[in-house]
Amino acid sequence: MKFGTSGLRGLVTDLQGRSSALYATAFAKHLLEKGFSKPGDRIFVGGDYRPSSPDIAATCIGALARAGLRPVDCGAIPTPALAFYAMMKGAGSLMVTGSHIPADRNGIKFYRPDGEIDKTDEQEISRIAAEIGDTAIDASPAVAENEGKEAIALFLARNSVVLPGLSLSGMRIGVYQHSTVARDYLVEVIAGYGAEVVTLGRSDLFIPVDTEAVSPQTIESLRLWANEYQLDGIVSADGDGDRPLMADETGAPLRGDLLGMIVARFLEAEIVVTPVTSNSGIDAAGVYDVLRTRVGSPYVIEGMNSASAGGGKAIMGFEANGGVLTHSDFGVAGGQLKALPTRDSFLPILATLFLAKQQNTRLSALASAYRLPFATAGRLENFPIEDSAALMVHLRASAENLDAFFAPVGNVEAVSDIDGLRVTLDNRSIIHLRPSGNAPEMRCYVEAINEMDANSLLDHGLSLVRNWAKNR
Repeated sequence: MKFGTSGLRGLVTDLQGRSSALYATAFAKHLLEKGFSKPGDRIFVGGDYRPSSPDIAATCIGALARAGLRPVDCGAIPTPALAFYAMMKGAGSLMVTGSHIPADRNGIKFYRPDGEIDKTDEQEISRIAAEIGDTAIDASPAVAENEGKEAIALFLARNSVVLPGLSLSGMRIGVYQHSTVARDYLVEVIAGYGAEVVTLGRSDLFIPVDTEAVSPQTIESLRLWANEYQLDGIVSADGDGDRPLMADETGAPLRGDLLGMIVARFLEAEIVVTPVTSNSGIDAAGVYDVLRTRVGSPYVIEGMNSASAGGGKAIMGFEANGGVLTHSDFGVAGGQLKALPTRDSFLPILATLFLAKQQNTRLSALASAYRLPFATAGRLENFPIEDSAALMVHLRASAENLDAFFAPVGNVEAVSDIDGLRVTLDNRSIIHLRPSGNAPEMRCYVEAINEMDANSLLDHGLSLVRNWAKNR
């Protein structure tokens, strides 16, 4: 078990039983030791729709109760809804989800009463887990009182004030439901603003949808639906509902970092915190200041906290996957939107649909009007972690190694080592190699002047990695 870009991740066979009880216990001890919670305080627990989540949640509920807290079960619920409800109650929370990864894997996300944990919290939880790891850990499952309806109601109320009433009237929006825990609430929220909603692709089986690297099969489904139902756009989210997926009227997915930039302009943010993988054109596309971080919501949160400590105001963040985090309260149509310092998929969806409606333009035209470099991403799945590590060591060892590796795609002009290796080539294209923080995958992010060049660069980049591992 290990912490990745957001939460603890691992194989279901490793997480079920003792491991989930161990980390839930360590989390409870951390909250109590640091004064975030007191003995007997409530702590809220939720999960996604993957088959293993209810059992793991029940194990965590039992462990949290034995550690001295009072668990409250919120059932299947979007991560931002669980986190927001717990924050409004001044309590910690724990979400059982593997987000976009396959169903044979799962994870746990942890939240303090003031929002998502940061890297310091992760280190402390890991330290406590190591200290008690050799002791007897009771992994007996338990049940708890349920406040899922109340949590959902509060989240729906939050989203009902973002836009003016019925401001999406006249739009015909598809909601790709698959197995995301946000599926019914996306329908309710979007319809509540007057849009006609068409539900698509609902599944009783868990489907791992990665909003940052949308699969060719998903893209084909989006294109077919967009044409068949004459849609103005299609929206969805990942498994736990904290990362948005949006496609335009042709079914072509919109970049998550574009959605984040639209939210920054919609909220009139002054400081925007985003990872190095977000589009390089974002910095010049608004009147905000941009702070770049490593990949992962804990790093974005640290960046927002740092900006606040420096006196910054109107602070928000987003990731390249489109998940938006708000550090500040922001004024919106219906009043004040309370801060939610964890990823949220609803706000970027609403802001983008509203902007298209307000400008009376297609989503495709809205996206192209920003003239950002064309960006795309892909990954090599089941790519051994040891191969990823060895490649990073090799490329960092010398400029000669770096130049030789990337020679088939261009000459290296500049390198960023914030997270993985982000290389700017002499034609201003960008190729960024980054091992996944929580799965045996190598991710590749690219930018180029147009879609054809970007797709070609992505294919070449993944081939370079694959061939290097094969021949090493």
